[in-house]
Amino acid sequence: MPVPSDTNSPSPYVREKRRKRRDEILHAALQAFRRNGYHATTLEDIARHLGVRSTALYHYFPDKESILYECHQRSLAELDRLMEEARGLDCSAERLSFLIREHVRVMTDTLDGSPLAFEVTALSEEHQQEVISARDRYERELRRTIEDGTSDGEFRPVNSKVAVFAILGAINWIARWYRPEGSLHAAEIGAGFADHLVGGLVAR
Repeated sequence: MPVPSDTNSPSPYVREKRRKRRDEILHAALQAFRRNGYHATTLEDIARHLGVRSTALYHYFPDKESILYECHQRSLAELDRLMEEARGLDCSAERLSFLIREHVRVMTDTLDGSPLAFEVTALSEEHQQEVISARDRYERELRRTIEDGTSDGEFRPVNSKVAVFAILGAINWIARWYRPEGSLHAAEIGAGFADHLVGGLVAR
């Protein structure tokens, strides 16, 4: 006896259409957050960029905070993937350079230069803890990479915590000066950051 289809389940076409629309909303939100800051941005600002009424956004996100949370989730999921990739590289210097270059790309391309790192307190307490936990996991990976490099003699002896604070501070500050329409592109910025930040650790 044939199993009846679930008439309430959306078709692949509808699911893909919704996914694309969510991506468009997030991209518009990131641009608005970069221009105006999270707190000064309204749902009307985001909707205006898309050429729709703000009520149309409620079909995809219940409020502005949920949009911010989704942006954080996507960027942190990408950092998790990058950590996994970095573990397959041959040496600590190569792993750290890769993570720095790709983190810069996440900041400039995935997040469109939006200063999300400075907006964690705008999230609910539960979401704050989730984001902070993921960020701590990434920070530990960077520290472990530096400590491995020191043990192997690739890096000179340094305080790994201070070194990671310097790296993350430099990368997060990109959001304060980066402009997508500017002359500097993600690959160029990432390569420069990796050269300076990793080069300062290499044993002479």
